[in-house]
Parts: sequence; C-alpha cells; structure tokens
Amino acid sequence: MKQSSRLVKKPAETVLKDIRRATRRQLSAEEKIRIVLEGLRGEDSIAGLCRRESIVSSMYYGRSMEFLETGKRRLAGDTPVPQLRMRSRTCAARRAR
Repeated sequence: MKQSSRLVKKPAETVLKDIRRATRRQLSAEEKIRIVLEGLRGEDSIAGLCRRESIVSSMYYGRSMEFLETGKRRLAGDTPVPQLRMRSRTCAARRAR
C-alpha cells in the first residue's frame, strides 16, 4: 500500500498577498497628518500623492474625513484637550494646598 503525501501549493498571487499583508507599512500619526495636509494644499493631485506615498486613495479620503471631523469636534469643544485637563488638575492640586 502506497502512502502519498501531497503538498498543497498555494497560488503565487495568494502567497504575494500574504507577504504584503504581513509587511504592511505602519504610518505614524505625524506622517498621516502630513499626507492629509499635502492633499488639502492641492499642489499635486490626490492620485499622484497616493502613488508617491504608496497608499490607496480610499485610505487617503478616509483619513482626510477623520482629520476634518476631529478638528470640527475639537473646535466645537466636544473633545477636551489633554494638556488642558492636565493643567487644570495641577491648578486644583495647588489650590487645595
């Protein structure tokens, strides 16, 4: 009786997608802000900017929308600024002494 061990090979496209997914570039908050601001300046097309930064345009538009919504909330006073909360705690502690 013969035992045959078959190796299941993945298609090359699947292997490449797995590698790209595992090595996806993580952008810092500063890089994300820089990219969004460059797009808002309008000096280059969004497609050109996305090609240069190696991101898809849907990622740019999502970050842009998030950036603008967060700015709106901050200006409306819905989101407390972390530094101001820290200062108010320090001031309250000084007053309590």
